[in-house]
Amino acid sequence: MLISYLAAWIVLLLLLGLSVLSAYLPIGSLHPLVNFGVAVTQVAIVFTVFMRLTSPPRIKWVFAGAGFFWLLFLFVLGVIDYLTRSGFPPG
Repeated sequence: MLISYLAAWIVLLLLLGLSVLSAYLPIGSLHPLVNFGVAVTQVAIVFTVFMRLTSPPRIKWVFAGAGFFWLLFLFVLGVIDYLTRSGFPPG
């Protein structure tokens, strides 16, 4: 159990580094997609490792699914806000 927590922690730190690195890469309008992809991967790791969703009872899946739904909802709102701004990004 301790090994899986340690591995998850290391992967989460690597994903954090990828997120910080993406801020300095010249990838243009792909920044939100890269960061949202990193965030979804981090959420999946937290769900499976730290919340132990692979073990019974199944009611945990209901609450995790509800949380993931709201997270997805917020991501969609963020993308819609980004895409509908006029004059952004400048240039």
